[in-house]
Amino acid sequence: MYDNSNYNQNPEQSARDKIDKMLAEAGWAVQDNKKVNLGAAQGIAVREYQTSAGPADYVLFVDKKPVGIIEAKREEAGQNITVVEEQSAEYANAKLKYLNNDPLPFVYESTGVITHFTDCRDPKPRARNVFSFHRPETIAEWLKKQNSLRTRLCQMPELDETGLRKAQIKAIKNLEHSFKKNRPRALIQMATGAGKTFTAATFIYSCFPLCC
Repeated sequence: MYDNSNYNQNPEQSARDKIDKMLAEAGWAVQDNKKVNLGAAQGIAVREYQTSAGPADYVLFVDKKPVGIIEAKREEAGQNITVVEEQSAEYANAKLKYLNNDPLPFVYESTGVITHFTDCRDPKPRARNVFSFHRPETIAEWLKKQNSLRTRLCQMPELDETGLRKAQIKAIKNLEHSFKKNRPRALIQMATGAGKTFTAATFIYSCFPLCC
């Protein structure tokens, strides 16, 4: 039998229903702003939370502390979802009702089909596509590290060049430069026998403490 329970919903409410489901699947407890219980779970998503910039579609709390917002848009707006990033930033930098909070570091824009995420702690914050909302425990781990991964990649230790060939040193330093410039993709091309495996292993060894 055809389920027409959502047939008469407007596009905005349909998007929010999808977002509610995504949040629940990612381990968040979704609550109405009139029935807030921040102790009900590690991660709480409160709908229509009042801020100094107006009501935010969702405010995210982890361990009872505000950590982010979600700006919900109807599915038809998905192709132009980047245009609402400025609006999302206003909510993230606003004061929450009853709280004297700092700016919130994690910002999402979502239609329930397309979701963008920005870590405002990055040196040059920018939105990127994600498949789902991050889990509360993941965000809790990020907050323990204080600096974001992209920030930590700008703080790489000096390369120990002992035992490395010139081509290997050049490749590693260029790769470090690429990551410091906030370029998440890079390609190393080296001739056969130039030591590609050792180059990759050396770079991974250098980055491992920053990524964990």
